[in-house]
Amino acid sequence: MLGPSKIYFIIFGLLTIAGGVMGYLKAGSAISLISGSISGLLLLGAAFLLPGQVIAGLALGGIVSLLLIGYFLPVFFRTGKMMPAGMMSLLSILGLVFAIVAWIRK
Repeated sequence: MLGPSKIYFIIFGLLTIAGGVMGYLKAGSAISLISGSISGLLLLGAAFLLPGQVIAGLALGGIVSLLLIGYFLPVFFRTGKMMPAGMMSLLSILGLVFAIVAWIRK
């Protein structure tokens, strides 16, 4: 399960960075650029810790996913907009599931 988790965190990290850039380009939101870049880089870091440092990689990926859930899920429930809140909520929930399942199966 570590291989699929690694691939997912790479994709999730790249999408998070791309989302931050899009938020900056469309809305001029510097906070989107900064937070998207930091979150994305942390997710990429989690991916590259796997499989060598399983605990650190899965913990980092899980914590970042949990923090993103904490931000985007309430925004999605409040606005009902699929982009970006709904998509990021879904991706974050999947990230947390990948981290938990890989942790259990490690």
